[in-house]
Amino acid sequence: MSTVQDTIGRYGIWSVGLRSEDPARQRERADAAAELESLGFGALWLGGSSAVHHAEPLLAATGRITVGTSIQSIWQHTAADTAARFADLERAHPGRFLLGLGVSHAKLASQYRRPLAALASYLDELDAAGVPAERRVLAALGPKNLQLSRDRAAGAIPYLVTPEHTAEARETLGDAALLAPELKVVLETDPSRARELARAALSVYLGLPNYTNTFLRLGFTEADLAGGGSDRLIDAVFAWGTEDRIRERIDTYVKAGADHMALQLVTDGPREDLPREEWRRLASLLR
Repeated sequence: MSTVQDTIGRYGIWSVGLRSEDPARQRERADAAAELESLGFGALWLGGSSAVHHAEPLLAATGRITVGTSIQSIWQHTAADTAARFADLERAHPGRFLLGLGVSHAKLASQYRRPLAALASYLDELDAAGVPAERRVLAALGPKNLQLSRDRAAGAIPYLVTPEHTAEARETLGDAALLAPELKVVLETDPSRARELARAALSVYLGLPNYTNTFLRLGFTEADLAGGGSDRLIDAVFAWGTEDRIRERIDTYVKAGADHMALQLVTDGPREDLPREEWRRLASLLR
């Protein structure tokens, strides 16, 4: 029987634009998904506050690629509704959807309380509704969430992490669980310009303690978090530079224990854009 690792391959694309609900962009999103499949990517990760129903148009437009949420917040959708929508997708597109779940952030969810216990309870409800553990993955940064990913899901999809975090996560997860970190890629060789684009993308996350506390645990300082992020922090959580340097940076995560890399292209356009030319360049450098 194939595992999640077998079906999603080494590389996937993480994108906010692919989950847009703007009807005017439906054809564009479908075309982009089909092209990403043809470029050889194994998974499409629907970024931001995505939900199960966002996956259906992309699954319908493609033939084999896996589509996952990265992530659906447990506070925004009940487990019962999630299970029902999962069942609908499974009937229409068997084995091609991964339910990525997470607890989001206290600043973004008014119901936020005892997040680990709430996530475990949510998984209990999914179990009772028949959503298989091997078809769900968890956004996990700290040890307890990683343990939950190991014991109650197919694995973990950490966001905004370093290779050092990946190595620690692999140790917690063991050999069998999926580890699929997200990594932001800037196709820019000029250091000043690359870091400028990276800081613009990073700024929103530096106000979220889930991420900043993780950075501090990994050995960064408050000074690294100031001013949009130090060069040291930027270079640790982004891949930028020549094609060789970007490829080597991605490989660093794989060597640290990642099974799959969810790659997010950072450009000078809005996050909701579909950077198709950059995706083509990324696919070429990964070959």
